[in-house]
Amino acid sequence: MLNIADTLHRWCREARPFALATVVGVHGSAPLPAGTAVAVDLDGNAVGSISGGCVEGAVYELCQQVLKNGDPPRRARFGYSDDDAFAVGLTCGGELDVLVQRVDPPAQPHLAAALAEVVRGRPAAVAQVVDGPAALLGRGVSVLGDDDAAHGTLDDEETDLAVTARAGALLRAGRTARVEIGGAADTCPGQLTVLVHVHASRPRMLIFGAVDFAAALSRTGHFLGYRVTVCDARPVFATAARFPDADEVVVDWPHRYLERTEVDARTAVCVLTHDAKFDIPLLRLALDMPVGYIGAMGSRRTHDERLRRLREAGVPEARLARLRSPIGLDLGARTPEETAVSITAEIISHANHTTGLPLTQGTGPIHGPLVPNRADGRTAPDPT
Repeated sequence: MLNIADTLHRWCREARPFALATVVGVHGSAPLPAGTAVAVDLDGNAVGSISGGCVEGAVYELCQQVLKNGDPPRRARFGYSDDDAFAVGLTCGGELDVLVQRVDPPAQPHLAAALAEVVRGRPAAVAQVVDGPAALLGRGVSVLGDDDAAHGTLDDEETDLAVTARAGALLRAGRTARVEIGGAADTCPGQLTVLVHVHASRPRMLIFGAVDFAAALSRTGHFLGYRVTVCDARPVFATAARFPDADEVVVDWPHRYLERTEVDARTAVCVLTHDAKFDIPLLRLALDMPVGYIGAMGSRRTHDERLRRLREAGVPEARLARLRSPIGLDLGARTPEETAVSITAEIISHANHTTGLPLTQGTGPIHGPLVPNRADGRTAPDPT
């Protein structure tokens, strides 16, 4: 639902009832992930998309029924029909589970509070019950920023505590996900499936080296939603005018800046200096930090020399294995712009634990684990 937070926030401020259709499950190939939503108000105004157009009409009708008739929340599944190619379904071959519910903003102040935080660019999570007792379906609680307290309530204190704890953990990880809660004496007495919608602070991309490649990479990183920092010890090169797409440009020795700045498991560290006096102290520190990606630019000869120096500096082999060098995927990149695409493609692949292979070289769902084709050129069996 956070894909349409601006409009939902305005409707909540106006106390305007609306129907909310949320993707709560995805099976096979589907155009949009769980958590994506469509909303319809009493005047028939619609916002958002859950399928890129395939099933929007049917979802719109469901929303109007639930909203105008006051129906309880209902689940619907949409998938491609081989018997009738023109039936309501997904031409990509996947299936979507959708939860449609009426929302009366005055009755759900926790949602308005969370949407207000999202609109302001602050972190927030909304935990929405998508499976479980009928009385709880569609209800939720919110976690705002660093506050681990629940806003809103579901059923009882134990349930609220269990759901809030999971929502807070996902908010800190910056990840939207479905979680199963309950069925154990130390959590809530019932069993629930909860979809936790997360709006986290932007992940960081730290680019070291104020070079032309850094300008292109900062542009691509900004486009992908990163908070981009360019750092270089040379003030003549590290200027805001040279890097207009960076959120900040820092003049400092790279390792000193990394030592004092904030990083997390989503942070991408890109070392473009290929100068040992900058690289070695920087990489020695970075490889000992809980960041998500560490890549360094340079030729294979530069990489071998870099590894030698890092070993001499006492970096163990297990940490050296984290270093992606030469940086980027094999795209044949030559220009700074092409190189930026190569680097960000590797960052995306690394974050999602994928092969980085062309989709034509494998089988299986395109949004799931790719099964590489066999060495003899034949397609491997689809595990699904």
